[in-house]
Amino acid sequence: MMLRTVFRRASIRGSCASGLGKSLQSSRVAASAQFHSVSATETLVPRGNHARSFHHRSCQGCPDCSRTVFNGYQGTALQRWVRPFSSDSGDVVEAVVPHMGESITDGTLATFLKKPGDRVEADEAIAQIETDKVTIDIASPASGVIQEFLVKEGDTVEPGNKVARISTSADAVSHVAPSEKTPEKPAPKPSPPTEKPKVESTKVAEKPKAPSPQPPKQSAKEPQLPPKDRERRVPMTRLRKRVATRLKDSQNTFALLTTFNEVDMTNLMKLRSQYKDAFFEKHGVKLGLMSGFIKAAVSALQHQPVVNAVIDGDDIIYRDYVDISIAVGTSKGLVVPVIRDADKMNFADIEKTINGLAKKANEGTISIDEMAGGSFTVSNGGVYGSLISTPIINPPQSAILGMHSIVQRPMVVGGSVVPRPMMYVALTYDHRLIDGREAVYFLRRIKDVVEDPQRLLLDI
Repeated sequence: MMLRTVFRRASIRGSCASGLGKSLQSSRVAASAQFHSVSATETLVPRGNHARSFHHRSCQGCPDCSRTVFNGYQGTALQRWVRPFSSDSGDVVEAVVPHMGESITDGTLATFLKKPGDRVEADEAIAQIETDKVTIDIASPASGVIQEFLVKEGDTVEPGNKVARISTSADAVSHVAPSEKTPEKPAPKPSPPTEKPKVESTKVAEKPKAPSPQPPKQSAKEPQLPPKDRERRVPMTRLRKRVATRLKDSQNTFALLTTFNEVDMTNLMKLRSQYKDAFFEKHGVKLGLMSGFIKAAVSALQHQPVVNAVIDGDDIIYRDYVDISIAVGTSKGLVVPVIRDADKMNFADIEKTINGLAKKANEGTISIDEMAGGSFTVSNGGVYGSLISTPIINPPQSAILGMHSIVQRPMVVGGSVVPRPMMYVALTYDHRLIDGREAVYFLRRIKDVVEDPQRLLLDI
């Protein structure tokens, strides 16, 4: 078993200390060739400025191997601390909550991936913590067998909290196995029922037959609520609560206004169809439409820098960089990873970054740093079939671009009505900072670049 005791020893006079030193010195014996396990290591910690160590090694029931080493001490009042030690049942290590990011102080233990008695390897995930932004795994510090969990699912934990005890001894499996096999024993056969239970069961069956009072008649005007047994109440996840709080704060803080436009996708789709094979062969990633809109957004932000700014108190902060957030919907909720320095990237760099971030988001391995910051957001609801929407700003940004599904619609081109692949685009912006003129010009720049990608080459 592990020793975890701390007690204080009263002050000792100098003569007593001298006698103790002699007594301990006389108790030393020669080391035996036989292996002796360490039972405890004690450190005498005086309250003064000096400390000395006191080590005691012995085998239980073996007086010949008792060894005591006393280095001496100075001071009077001493405090003794007994450290955890290795016992016959094997060493025990503890899994703790890891550091979860600069802005995250706690999380909720969402689920255990293992059970007590399960064998785990070093760095294998044994539990998951759900934070306001991401899900973090708790890894086993060593290979061994889980003895017990120290917290329960749904508990709030902080970095450094102990979560589980893991035995690294080879004998740990044998200690756990009997408890696992106990439920497998066949249950004893029930004895034949006697006459008395039959009488009781008869009485129980007869009770429902008794007339029950009729429920009060409801007025015709009372609403007929659905029965409670047809409803389910489940707690919100931390991620969902965080998303709900931020979106509501956005509505309460910003003067939200949305402007719309429509984009003819013919030329951008033609460009992708023409070069997609060569693009994939050279860069190892598919050429999508998202990179075209990211490049268009970068160009629009450079033409209208106020859209890339944000209000901070009585000041306006203009950002001289372009970090574009992309909204990614996952099974656990919405996450918004950031493409850093998007203005310095080409089409291939953007596509590779988007694919990497989206993969991490869906796998739940995205980090806090990859979602921090961002000066502008692009949300593509078209992948789910959305025709038109009014996106909500992601604080502390000032605008968000909403993409939608591509639909063939009749358009007038050169005096003739022809079918064209059209997309509605929406820009929601903070009207406290951005005027309608800048918002319309921004969205017009998006439209011009997407409809004629050659503008990016000529910077016009």
